Amino acid sequence: MEPKQKPNSEKKKSPWAFGGMIAVLLSQAKFLLAALKFGKIGGAIISMFITVWAYAFLAPLPFAIGLVLMILIHEIGHVIAAKIKGLPVSAPVFIPFLGALITMKKNPTDAVTEAFIGIGGPLLGTVGAIAAFGLGYAMHSPVLVSVAYAAFYLNLINLLPIHPLDGGRIATAVTRWLWVVGLIGGLVFIYYLNSNMSRVIFLIIWAMFAWDLYKKYVKFRHRQEIVSVATRFEFPAEHLLQQGYIIPGENHTRELEFTTFTDLQGPSEGRQCLVLYWSAIGFEGRAYLPQQALIKKVQVFKVERLQKDNGFHLGLQIRVDFAPLGQHDQYYEVPTRTRWAFGAAYLGLALFLLYMIRLVHQVNIL
Repeated sequence: MEPKQKPNSEKKKSPWAFGGMIAVLLSQAKFLLAALKFGKIGGAIISMFITVWAYAFLAPLPFAIGLVLMILIHEIGHVIAAKIKGLPVSAPVFIPFLGALITMKKNPTDAVTEAFIGIGGPLLGTVGAIAAFGLGYAMHSPVLVSVAYAAFYLNLINLLPIHPLDGGRIATAVTRWLWVVGLIGGLVFIYYLNSNMSRVIFLIIWAMFAWDLYKKYVKFRHRQEIVSVATRFEFPAEHLLQQGYIIPGENHTRELEFTTFTDLQGPSEGRQCLVLYWSAIGFEGRAYLPQQALIKKVQVFKVERLQKDNGFHLGLQIRVDFAPLGQHDQYYEVPTRTRWAFGAAYLGLALFLLYMIRLVHQVNIL
């Protein structure tokens, strides 16, 4: 089901127009780099413009702008909910044809918090869509009504009980059996999609969700999952030559000592930090893990000898083996009253969005 927005065939974009837009962006590279210096806000603004530009190749520019604004309102809902719970988050990053996302610098410690943050997006997104619909109806604007329709539709899709969609997160505080509904309903939803691009995107999301459930409840149900990540460090090693130290060969391997802790403040708040030591050569390095984990082994698997203008350096390629700390059963312990509250809000929001989609169909403005 697509928004009833009829593109003008006379305004069909050509490959030359696409190339021209890229040329314009490249010509403004200095401006874009300057905007990035504003940090999180600059990155969000730039990704917004890029997403508007991408959507403008498929729909009129006013519709593209309105749709991106609706997505922004949705993401602001997540940000507000996270701030209420005291969890630091990044500014929204927009991804053309996928929507937008925020990254959490500290993961929720219980299902209620995860669900609260998850439902914040579609709640505020629905409020934004209602405002767009009311304004479009009052002004007899087909574009605004179409934007509202698309926003209602996108917020409804986000309520599918599939991770990483919002519905999958809300389900953690209602019942995890909704994930089974998401597995089956997700395939039905994909089958009835009209757009091949949308079908491919949601098939990838569904497959990732199915694989995650398989690992969590089947493959690693009775044993630990071991994950390996690699990182690389360079450090000055001229002093080793001066001391007559025998430089390790390229294929040298050894386990390193390490300590680990979780940052409690600063830009890396909530992330697990790994401090690595190779005392014999005076090396100390820091790396951040992608998630909270139990470290199993830290090993150098390759040593590079690098001669630079400022002296001799060593390049160390290091592999870290760790067992992710899964969400234990205590994570999903939710009071019965809270489960019913989230369940009612979840179902009520989904039904309301279905009603609004039907209502927009009946409006003669489109």
